[in-house]
Amino acid sequence: MIKIDINKKLHGASGEMDLDIDLKIQEGDFVALAGQSGSGKTTLLRILAGLEEAQGTIQVGDEIWLDDTKSLPAQKRKIGFVFQDYALFPNMTIEENLLYANKDKELSTKLLTMTDLLELKNRYPNTLSGGQKQRVSLCRAMMNKPKLLLMDEPLSALDPNMRTKLQKEILTLHKEFGTTTIMVSHDPSEIYRLANRVVMLHFGEIINDGLPKEVLLKTTGSAKFSFEGELLDIVKVDVIYIAIVSIGQQLVEVVVSDEEMKDLKVGQVVSISTKAFSPTISSL
Repeated sequence: MIKIDINKKLHGASGEMDLDIDLKIQEGDFVALAGQSGSGKTTLLRILAGLEEAQGTIQVGDEIWLDDTKSLPAQKRKIGFVFQDYALFPNMTIEENLLYANKDKELSTKLLTMTDLLELKNRYPNTLSGGQKQRVSLCRAMMNKPKLLLMDEPLSALDPNMRTKLQKEILTLHKEFGTTTIMVSHDPSEIYRLANRVVMLHFGEIINDGLPKEVLLKTTGSAKFSFEGELLDIVKVDVIYIAIVSIGQQLVEVVVSDEEMKDLKVGQVVSISTKAFSPTISSL
């Protein structure tokens, strides 16, 4: 069991806020931290890793990592941290990057085999693709068999096909080593595939906590589907108006009624839902 009860004052783009988290995580869970940028997700990861200070307590199993009397140094916390930017040593081969974390060659061979990197073990990071570099970063994070694996949007820079492939490998490693994993992600599909629990943050506070389907599936009334996106433009075509909305990596067009037009402004976040295959758009 991981028990987190911390507070830290943050100064963000929206002004000062309190990161106030009271959370219990079961051993072996895969928890996704979701929420808008600036809500405190990455700061929470850094506090858990011992890279930032905070008030309160962090207990991992029987070990106290943070309380009123001490803060365990980062190097003594049994964590693995996977960053978005890989953070590999450019002058070391793939295998040397792993062995730098732990001299266990048997384990490094196992990890490289599991991630299809064994044949590349003598190559240097600058010769690898983005997906291969992130695999190396993930393997290195697992070299110390961490009690807690922290991942900060590790796949956001990769193309969709590579993301899907690495998601499967992350889940395989998570299950193989029985590691408790906490991941920051803005990708609903990624969260749904990987996590068994989603913690939603907003302005430093937990506003939702539950199963991915319960937290991420946003439907109201008889709506069958519901998506959020940015309203980019409203174009008049003959006698009708068409709203152009950005959802993820795609643009969609929705016919807008005169009544809906009254509440819509270009640049705002809107919700698109369908009822019996008839899409409707509304402001949030």
